[in-house]
Amino acid sequence: MKVNIFVEDFRFLRYIGCATAARTLHNHLALLPGMEVSRNLYHGDFDLTHYHTFGPWAMYHLKFTEGVKVLTAHSTPRLNEGNVAFSKRINTVYPKIYRQFDHIITISEPCHRETDQLVPDVPKTLIPNGIDRAYFKRDKKKRKEFRDEYGIDHGQRVVLSVGQQTPRKGIYDFLALADLHPEMTWVWVGGFPYGTFSKDYAKIQMLKTQSHKNVIFTGVIEDISRAYSGADIFFMPSHAETFGLVIVEALSAGLPVIARDIFEFQEIFGDSVLFFREVDEAQGLLADDAALKRCAARARASTERYDITLIAKRHQQLYRELIEG
Repeated sequence: MKVNIFVEDFRFLRYIGCATAARTLHNHLALLPGMEVSRNLYHGDFDLTHYHTFGPWAMYHLKFTEGVKVLTAHSTPRLNEGNVAFSKRINTVYPKIYRQFDHIITISEPCHRETDQLVPDVPKTLIPNGIDRAYFKRDKKKRKEFRDEYGIDHGQRVVLSVGQQTPRKGIYDFLALADLHPEMTWVWVGGFPYGTFSKDYAKIQMLKTQSHKNVIFTGVIEDISRAYSGADIFFMPSHAETFGLVIVEALSAGLPVIARDIFEFQEIFGDSVLFFREVDEAQGLLADDAALKRCAARARASTERYDITLIAKRHQQLYRELIEG
């Protein structure tokens, strides 16, 4: 079975969630018997091409690709609001784009429902994103290295967030809580993959310059498992997601997770995480050591179903069915 994984993950797009998911899937598909897997090739006789983005390079590639064409719907129109400028204009093209693929893979029940409403005529299969649980695990050496690099005292409590610096990702609540809790160190990993086209780009840049010394913006980092190992609590204030891959990564690293109470997270993660609606509720959870310990104790085990080895096998089975069909 010859499969090409295509994702626009060059330069500033390398660290967005769909790019990470695509590379992880590619690497583990290649380990399965009967698989000949390539990535981002423009020429080749492939049985199936699996797209993880649908930007200009992907759409150009689509015109010249033979075989079955599959898209994973990492992005849906709902996610663009509060994330990129001109979201309303961008959202109008989704149905037209989706219909150019033979099959769509959705990554959660909310994602599946939204995609099905947009294009009920395109067949779909739900397969969640997967992570390498051997990579995302607690590491004392990496914890020390991360804290040493950013000048964080080894007894200091660290709250970590990972994502694009946009309103949708909840950066305003992150900054508000950091102001309310100067006794903690607040770390945000991630940047502006869409540059000045990111929502509220100038405003957020200004607020960052006004933040206190207990706030650290690392930008993107090569080995993100160091950040998870270096943290004590994971804070996910995002207002909308199709999945929430970083929550799975944090749980796999044994971190207690405090996440916004949105229907996506409730459906996907249930009692694996602690939920808040307003900033004062998040404050209460930050101070609830007993709840945080209970969450941390069950965190890693809750990610077993997202192990990339299992997820890769589910993709392989779907590929086989689509090619033979």
